[in-house]
Amino acid sequence: MKFARVTALILTGWAAALLSVGVVCAETIQLRDGMSVTGRILAEKKDQIVVDLGFTVLAVPRGDVVKVVKEAESESKAGKAPAIQEAKGGLYAVATTPPSEKPVRELVQLLGESVVQVRAPSGLGSGFFVTEDGYLITNFHVIEGETKLSVEVYHQRNGQLERRSYKDVRIVAMNKFADLALLKVDDKDAPKFKRVLLGDPESLSVGERVFAIGSPLGLERTVTEGILSTKTRQMGGALYLQTTAQINPGNSGGPLFNLRGEVIGVTNMKLTFGEGLGFAIPGDELKYFLNHRDAFAYDNDNPSNPFRYLEPPSRMRPTTP
Repeated sequence: MKFARVTALILTGWAAALLSVGVVCAETIQLRDGMSVTGRILAEKKDQIVVDLGFTVLAVPRGDVVKVVKEAESESKAGKAPAIQEAKGGLYAVATTPPSEKPVRELVQLLGESVVQVRAPSGLGSGFFVTEDGYLITNFHVIEGETKLSVEVYHQRNGQLERRSYKDVRIVAMNKFADLALLKVDDKDAPKFKRVLLGDPESLSVGERVFAIGSPLGLERTVTEGILSTKTRQMGGALYLQTTAQINPGNSGGPLFNLRGEVIGVTNMKLTFGEGLGFAIPGDELKYFLNHRDAFAYDNDNPSNPFRYLEPPSRMRPTTP
């Protein structure tokens, strides 16, 4: 069957209805108008993709396709959470299959508890939990030179937000050059916290919609949305994600999410002489920091030193009889 341009307009109307249909072993085709179609792909031709919708077969022009997301199962439609895999060392988790994309409004409700405000005597920033037992990420420059820290968390209780401050917060590791720090909430009466999942940087596409949650200028739980402008912006010898999501002082250390609710970066700076020029530390840099945290372990005997050095080997060693 030949798919005409007029049929593409009909497709947009169908897509809204199909979003409520659960499809197993399906693919989601994202369209240029922001809509999507879910079904089983029968054929991928040079000029079109043929999709089985269950009740009919549809040919989608290649020019209208933004991205094809292949899913083993539509988790949100079946009411199942995505499968999660703990990283080696247990300090973060990733989804083994990509979660379904959701509206920002829905994701903010799901992820809001995991984003915190980090307070130090010299200022404040943002952060987010990577484990349920209180390990969280922020920027090094948020806590630089400080040891007395506190974390503000908004817990959801019976549909209401309950603000709570945790003051027994210690520094676990920090890397000045990557601008990352790992903290731990040690309050004895602390509950299980809501954690985030870390996304796969290879799955990112320029132009993909992203959003940030943080405390710009102290305005906690502020949400800003934009697109991923580039994945490889070089600044100061390092590569950053560039985004049009508004980043301001106080956002530092907060998460940059994709529409699947995964953290793809850690917001840390903006260009003050322009708008829509925000930057985030890539997710693979964050994973490297967490995987090698022992190399950046905080030394309580020397708070100014973010590294812990081993004793050098001695030339003279006692011999055993």
